[in-house]
Amino acid sequence: MTQRIKTYNAISPIGLARLPHSYEVGPEVADPDAIMLRSADLHSEAIPESVLAVARAGAGTNNVPVEALSSRGVVVFNTPGANANAVKELVIAGMLLAARNIWPAAAFTAQLGSADNDLAPTVEKAKKQYAGFELPGRTLGVIGLGAIGVLVANAAASLGMKVLGYDPALTVGRAWQLSSAVEQAGSLEDLFARSDMVTTHVPLVEGTRGLVGADQIARMKPGATVLNFARGGIVDDEAVLAALDDGRLHAYICDFPSASLVAHPKVVALPHLGASTAEAEENCAVMAADQVRDYLTDGNIRNSVTFPNAQLPRTNGSTRLAIVNANVPNMVGQICAVLADAGHNLADLLNTSRGELAYTLIDVEGEVDEAVVRALGDVDGVIRIRAL
Repeated sequence: MTQRIKTYNAISPIGLARLPHSYEVGPEVADPDAIMLRSADLHSEAIPESVLAVARAGAGTNNVPVEALSSRGVVVFNTPGANANAVKELVIAGMLLAARNIWPAAAFTAQLGSADNDLAPTVEKAKKQYAGFELPGRTLGVIGLGAIGVLVANAAASLGMKVLGYDPALTVGRAWQLSSAVEQAGSLEDLFARSDMVTTHVPLVEGTRGLVGADQIARMKPGATVLNFARGGIVDDEAVLAALDDGRLHAYICDFPSASLVAHPKVVALPHLGASTAEAEENCAVMAADQVRDYLTDGNIRNSVTFPNAQLPRTNGSTRLAIVNANVPNMVGQICAVLADAGHNLADLLNTSRGELAYTLIDVEGEVDEAVVRALGDVDGVIRIRAL
């Protein structure tokens, strides 16, 4: 069966090449089975009922109506870690921009008159005001130790910095990846109080909005620097500007410009360059395409933002049922009862859940009649079912 993929934005052709040639792919595809996008805003879009999956070629999904789609049984994917190195490099660059006052120093030399052939006296006289500091021995606080945060923490440690990390949801896998030189902060308050620089690497959700605000900045050392390459809204811009004006903060380096930020001489606001490398765009597109193909073909889920991971090898000679259902008692029992009443034998089964949602993969020996599929769809709590 031909699958239809609607694309928003320019998705790397290297990623799209991972999709089978039989797929219909492009921005004008009607009634798509899946959507692939980067930064396009889907909140104002009417998502067709045909859509089974949405894949964001990037980590953040603020531009996707995740909850509304999940309630319809639509799986939303992201690509965690695919752009991690690109963001890590920009964060390190931001630290150096702040430490060595590179931005204002470059602006100074850019405005020197070209008519004066001998700039040396002017440069020598002015350079003292742009004197900075070195990173070794300084303390970096890293909030959020996911794919990006771990790379930033390890890179900073390798540069000779003292590194504090804070992440109450730190996974075992990420903990294994952390350098042994990274110290765990006891709390956010502890991290802010001990850090010369703080960088954020958490998603923008209700609990992280304004995470770096006036109270947190007040705990920081005088002359500290804040970096935000995660999401706008995590840092309170007004609190930062006030701290820059009164001298508590040395600089604010971020990837999310606003009218008030770009006007301030101690702010370096970049035009959302975090993942803007050819390598990161290719990595994200490849991961997104692979996830969509695996889900449409075999029902497997990897890196969904609301559904659990679910991967089950196909059983030869079977029909696979991919079922999105509410995470309530006896769902698997009801599903199996319908199959048993129809005389079907199960070859393999996987059931897993995440929050209020559950996902069930069942390999049934032989073919499954459409009437049986409809009966399964009528089970109370089943949100969506596919026979593959």
